[in-house]
Amino acid sequence: MGQLDKAQSFLDKLEMICKPLTDGPRYTAMIPEVYGEMGWSLLRSAAQHYEEANKCFEEALEEDPDNTEWIMGYATVLSRLESIPGTREKYKSSQCVNHLRRVLELDPDESLAMVMLALKLQQDNQKKEANELVERALQKSPDVPKVLRNAAKFYRLERAVEKAIELLEKALGITPMNSVLHNQIGMCYRVQLLELFKNPLSSDPQYPEFQQKMVLINHCKHHFGKAFEHRPKTATKSQLDYADICIRNGEYSEAAEVYSELLKLEGIRPGNMQKIYLQAEMYRRKSDLNAVNLLQKGLKIKNNTYDWKLCYKHLDNWVKRKLCRDAHNSKALDVKGFLHQMDGHKSEAIEDFEKALEFDPSNEEYLSALCELRLSFEEHHEL
Repeated sequence: MGQLDKAQSFLDKLEMICKPLTDGPRYTAMIPEVYGEMGWSLLRSAAQHYEEANKCFEEALEEDPDNTEWIMGYATVLSRLESIPGTREKYKSSQCVNHLRRVLELDPDESLAMVMLALKLQQDNQKKEANELVERALQKSPDVPKVLRNAAKFYRLERAVEKAIELLEKALGITPMNSVLHNQIGMCYRVQLLELFKNPLSSDPQYPEFQQKMVLINHCKHHFGKAFEHRPKTATKSQLDYADICIRNGEYSEAAEVYSELLKLEGIRPGNMQKIYLQAEMYRRKSDLNAVNLLQKGLKIKNNTYDWKLCYKHLDNWVKRKLCRDAHNSKALDVKGFLHQMDGHKSEAIEDFEKALEFDPSNEEYLSALCELRLSFEEHHEL
């Protein structure tokens, strides 16, 4: 803003505060409060910062092990890391559970810790204690949006969708612009919608089931749309859910527009990008080669996730189908070589690329892949 004198004044004040607290940098006193606040700030930003947030809470708790705010932050970041492919292997659910129980030992009225613990116990099928914790939390904090949101998630997973919607509507009345709440309520309406799709009467405009279906479609689109309205890079899941609803309603051009925008995004977390490639491929499957290219991009994101396995399965099925019809299909042989390469079977991959070139000798893409693979193979054997 060009207000340099004012900026310097704040820096001077900060230096005066930090000077007696640290021997380190002039403007940073790495005391528990700073580590804790850094942890919360990183936790609120984006998933790629969660591991750094985790370290901050660890540092804060080393100096102040009974601080419930820092323990709560630590439990929250552990819970999120457990759900992310690529990091979940490092973290055990019991770590988060232990910290949430510690919060409740120090502060038995911490309602957010109750519902978070309930969600963890629900995963472990400890339903009785989980239900009791959610009920207690709602009694103590009936108007706290985070408590309502987590309780709603609990009830949705218990298939008590109406109860979940009731809680989320209440939370939205308090914080109407909260994108996470909109996403959660969209998921609830989608559960109801998918159930209604099973009823054949929902396809006939003469029946009330059809009108119910259209109402639910509009609810889903509204809430998923609100969820990513201001967060296109971080709310990719909401956009994929929105596109899926459009496809189910026959709004193909609207779905195509969503996929087109998602495929342009940069700096997306690998797991989310994999989901984008996979779902966009499933939509574009009729265009065949375009879909294959999307699946190959998804496989190149080397996370051994459920979505990675789906990408592999779809590609493998495509290759088998094509080669069954035409054993000389060069593109299918190229993709077969790519799959062998992903599996680490380099010699088989080389054979496939050689066959692809045999039937399409002027294809530079196949030649480049073969040369690169041969070079890698030779370097490995020289070692």
